Amino acid sequence: MNAGTGRVDEQVAGGHAVDQPTVYELFRRQATATPDALALRTASRDLHYGALLDRVELAVRQLRERSVGRGDRIAVLAENRPEYTILQLAAAKLGAVVACMNWRLAAAELQACLDAVEPRLLAVSARYAAAAASLSLDGCARVDVESLCPEHGSPDLEPATAAPDDGLLIIFTSGTTGTPRAAVISQRAEIARMGVLRRDLHIEPDDAFVAWSPMFHMGGSEHTLASLMFGAPVVVCDGLEVERIAEAIGSLRIGWLLLVPATLEPLLDELRRRRASVVGVKVVGCMADLVPAASIEAITTELRAPFLNSFGSTETGLPPLSGHLLAVGESLADLAKQPNSGCELRLVDGSGRDVADGEVGEAWVRGPTLFSGYWTRRALDRASFRDGWYAMGDLFRRTPGNRYQFVGRSKYLIKSGGENIYPAEIERVLLDDERIEDAVVVRRADPVWGEVPVAFVVRRTQELQEEHVMDLCLRRLARYKRPKEVRFLAAADLPRNATGKIVRELLEKIA
Repeated sequence: MNAGTGRVDEQVAGGHAVDQPTVYELFRRQATATPDALALRTASRDLHYGALLDRVELAVRQLRERSVGRGDRIAVLAENRPEYTILQLAAAKLGAVVACMNWRLAAAELQACLDAVEPRLLAVSARYAAAAASLSLDGCARVDVESLCPEHGSPDLEPATAAPDDGLLIIFTSGTTGTPRAAVISQRAEIARMGVLRRDLHIEPDDAFVAWSPMFHMGGSEHTLASLMFGAPVVVCDGLEVERIAEAIGSLRIGWLLLVPATLEPLLDELRRRRASVVGVKVVGCMADLVPAASIEAITTELRAPFLNSFGSTETGLPPLSGHLLAVGESLADLAKQPNSGCELRLVDGSGRDVADGEVGEAWVRGPTLFSGYWTRRALDRASFRDGWYAMGDLFRRTPGNRYQFVGRSKYLIKSGGENIYPAEIERVLLDDERIEDAVVVRRADPVWGEVPVAFVVRRTQELQEEHVMDLCLRRLARYKRPKEVRFLAAADLPRNATGKIVRELLEKIA
């Protein structure tokens, strides 16, 4: 990643620059061709493609007046709202990069993200003004997000300055060391991901997308931008508004209804309560491994839609292994994955050699959907990329029929309700407290969230109780990272291997 321009480092991404349009250009073509088509629907208004393009050009003018140009970062701290998408499309014209700030994070975590990307602007909504006020802004101007996206004024008439390999989004992911990793996704990668979405899930321009997932996630931002690039409508929800989602299901044809494990049951309850009609849903869900079989059966039956047996990441998009749809009534005994189009996949051993079928190997991925690298973290890039292949850190076994069984994670990760939680993040907070001698965090299966963290703590004083540990985590970590339970034990009871390393898998059995 070239920190000065936000452009893709081809050696890192493993691709080659190609002659293709930008995200802005594809959106502009749709807006010009179908100005009266529905683009964004909120709880209070509809915004059509022509009007959305006008708003984007007004935002570009505002950004230019604030000296935002190619390669500059715009951090956004806001809930799901049209202005979020307008700023992203405006950045796509300028070649600027939008850093999507996770408002669930604690103040110290937000500060670390801000410091990592050094934005020129921090665009904030009224809801998060207090959180933004606590941040130290070194050379960064804090601006109200609405002021950057006016409804009236002088539009930008200058030609676009972006190139396909310019970065467009920065999505923050958890790191094994507990520090945020700023993954840069280029315009080229966003266009490639849109192509995979359309090819593999058969999404068409009249298939709406419901953007309830936070726009600081790829599920909110990426699929909204993809829809707008091929002319589909987007229903913008302020989080999991089950009433509005059910309403959309009953009034629009839905392409991919993205639902993470913890969201299925609330939506099912609402659909049953209102006995909702279903216009049509092509695909529902994701991460089938983390969803109870009964929930998959219930939602697929209710919506008459297959369930996406997915395996991807912020860094790869839907690929490499989201090519399998679980049909209504299909047996869920085998959740082996199938590859996506638009990517290459290898399973390799510790020396980088391909493993034979039936053997366990780490997934290495190559293709145009790959992210560009981590912002200004060359050492992390070098550790993550091997001769153009991205090493995912996830272990699989290939079976006959080119199917892939997930085995585990080479770097221990907890996936809770669509959020990634690394134990190191929680352990670092716990070990900073002088009352705690040692601490280990493991995952536990959960029927609602898929997985949740459980902390095993060796305390120096019996006065330390579970509520003290919980309060300690709440002060420094996002709420979803807080352990769901704290178990106290003696240091001698922590299971260790011959080298002294704690064996998490043994703790999982009693979590």
